[in-house]
Amino acid sequence: MTTTLDTEWPALARRLADDLEQSGKLSDPAWRAAVCAVPRHELVPYYFQQNSTGAWTRSDTTTGEGRREWLERIYSNSVLITALRQDVTPPRVLSSSTQPGLMTRMLEALDVHDGQTVLEIGTGTGYNAALLAHRLGSGNVYSVDVEPDLIDTARERLRRLGFTPALVAGDGAAGLPARAPFDRIIATCAVPSVPWTWVEQVPVGGAVLTDLKIAHNAGSLVRLTRTTLSRAEGRFDPTYAAFMGLRPQPGEPDRDPTWADRDATSVERHVTTVDPQTPWNSMIVWFLAAFDFGPDISIGFTGSADTGTGRPPDVSVTTPDGSWARISMDTTDSGDHEVVQGGPRRLWQIIETAHDLWNRLDRPGWDRFGLTVTPSEQTVWLDHPDSQLRWPVTQ
Repeated sequence: MTTTLDTEWPALARRLADDLEQSGKLSDPAWRAAVCAVPRHELVPYYFQQNSTGAWTRSDTTTGEGRREWLERIYSNSVLITALRQDVTPPRVLSSSTQPGLMTRMLEALDVHDGQTVLEIGTGTGYNAALLAHRLGSGNVYSVDVEPDLIDTARERLRRLGFTPALVAGDGAAGLPARAPFDRIIATCAVPSVPWTWVEQVPVGGAVLTDLKIAHNAGSLVRLTRTTLSRAEGRFDPTYAAFMGLRPQPGEPDRDPTWADRDATSVERHVTTVDPQTPWNSMIVWFLAAFDFGPDISIGFTGSADTGTGRPPDVSVTTPDGSWARISMDTTDSGDHEVVQGGPRRLWQIIETAHDLWNRLDRPGWDRFGLTVTPSEQTVWLDHPDSQLRWPVTQ
């Protein structure tokens, strides 16, 4: 039976493809055809939204007054939260459907060709696997996810649409050695370092595309080509992107460090000219600082919100060793921001040092940075693999 929904979604899918083209996120006709052909609403029949109080509500309206709004959001360039673990406080996000524009950017960067095989790390709803299967054929597409329930649901929804890629529940860090090699591996999750198992599962000349995050928000997409049996190398994508972290166990966080109490001894006060919102507004500065911070760091806003602006007055930065910094969003008469920090390390000074370095390097963008991966080490470099400006990635 044909429903109103059946007649509505194709036009919305074409409009989504048009929007992605106009915003520079889609240019390949083959991927445009995939976006237009895959019914995203069949793979994302509901999503969760968080309100101003932090509570989550489920939106799955397919009839009634809210149906059109639901459908419009499904076919927009939006991230949709699709799986929550609600037996913990606060609820833990387990999976999301990535922005279609980020998916198409990555798929085009993957540079696939007819007949090639692709392994996807992070199945989620199966939408990205469906785009791949439309482009390459189901027999050339493999996908792994740590959540067995997501795999089972995605497999059934994909089957109803006529797609039958091989979906496997397991730790994505291991790849899928039983079906290797793959011409391409694409990871729709963030990793603190690139698993060498992924490099091993592509041939020389093959490629791995993933989101390298050496700490929270610190890093971006990088495409590596395996150049020899013991080396892979490539550059970061020019535009920042972020994914949820790769998780080794179903339902668990990607990292669970032990946090010491804030060290209140040796408190120091000074002023800074560096924007307190640097952790969000200057992603490369934050990336450079993270090499000194280490993999575990917490950032956020703190203090009672101003009644006029609704904005908390301070930015907070903390690390598990008890180090902390609190930076005022307000400015002094001279235009500076007040900083209070304590603990074994001076966290805001690390950010100031990274900001100075970024300026001395003529404010490089992401595409001036690259990554070299070998079985024993991983190194970020500026401009060239042999550059003297190199930063080791903790494995």
